[in-house]
Amino acid sequence: MYQQPIMNNFNPQPAIDRINAQMAELERQKAQLQQPIQPTNLTQNFQLAPSNKEVIKYANSMEEVQRDLVVGDTPYFSKDMSVVWIKNANNQIKTYELTEIVPKDEKDLQIEYLQAQIEELKKGKANEQYITNDIQPEIATDTEWDDKSTRNTTKESKSTSVSRISKSKTK
Repeated sequence: MYQQPIMNNFNPQPAIDRINAQMAELERQKAQLQQPIQPTNLTQNFQLAPSNKEVIKYANSMEEVQRDLVVGDTPYFSKDMSVVWIKNANNQIKTYELTEIVPKDEKDLQIEYLQAQIEELKKGKANEQYITNDIQPEIATDTEWDDKSTRNTTKESKSTSVSRISKSKTK
């Protein structure tokens, strides 16, 4: 049996149309790539705000700190680094005084300790009360004389039996 070829019903036109459409699409893409790119207008609005992260500001006076607008907590240091002002977004300002901390070695600490002991001993010596070990009442020597120029009698008393006992610890 002889078969007829299927070719009789073959219509090449749809395949040609499909290939032509693909070629037209590729040509259009090629033309777009070859055209210079036109910048587009931005329609977004950007609000730029100062960022106070890790920023050190210097000021000469409190007035300079008050004039400046801040978004968050911002430290302002004086030029000599002795004062710091911290200003927040509500314009509240806190002032702090800075002092340098100098690291001390063991000898410096011992010197300071000994100096403090000396000062304490000086204060203790000034406040020390005199204690007598004499049970007898003091014997006073009274002297009396008449001052003829003013016609007054002057009396002077001197104690003769005052002794001092040390408050040091005994061994």
